[in-house]
Amino acid sequence: MKRVANLLWALVLIVIGVILGLNALDITNINIFFDGWWTLIIIIPCFIGLFKDKNKTFDLIGLLVGVLLLLMANDFLSISLIRKLALPIILVSIGLWLLLKDFVDSKTSKLIKQANSAPDTKIEDIAAVFTTQNVALVGQEFTGATLNSVFGTINLDLSRANISKDRVINVTCVFGSANIYVPKDCNVIVKSTSIFGGVSNKTKEKNLENTLYINGTCIFGGVDIYDYNAKNN
Repeated sequence: MKRVANLLWALVLIVIGVILGLNALDITNINIFFDGWWTLIIIIPCFIGLFKDKNKTFDLIGLLVGVLLLLMANDFLSISLIRKLALPIILVSIGLWLLLKDFVDSKTSKLIKQANSAPDTKIEDIAAVFTTQNVALVGQEFTGATLNSVFGTINLDLSRANISKDRVINVTCVFGSANIYVPKDCNVIVKSTSIFGGVSNKTKEKNLENTLYINGTCIFGGVDIYDYNAKNN
């Protein structure tokens, strides 16, 4: 995805450079400072962010805002009409994003389902409602967990736990947060469904067999995933 993002940025710069060059040679007379040109400062980075960022919520919101401002600058939309359509646009945008998210992550969703249905899976339920929960596994085999944080915080320390197979952490944060510390001998793959929140994977990429899947749902909340070094240094 980063290669695609770099390619798109390269194409944007090349196109702008070619237009400026042709204008300078009087071959063309293309006005790049059209009405509402400044909205491209919002639209282009947000569009490219869809191919680069793992959490695309703010990119989608920024893209939508940029397009609406561009339409308003060219008198295609009025402020009064935007006010009337604001709620429908938001609801449709969220619905489309959720549909596309499931489609894009279909492979990851399938792997998560397989890991959740493993015969030796034993899910540990951890909840924090208006409180903080600190849970640490030392020398134990981790087989899966469900974290629910509502106006609270969950700190799950797996940095010294054993993960010998693919496992899943299903985490939901509603106006809450979760911090997960993972051991050094597993990969981390994130599947996130977030609205005004997100899952931040701060671990280093590893080429290992065992994978820890973080299946996150965040609504005005967030999940941070750290490498074992962050906890043990």
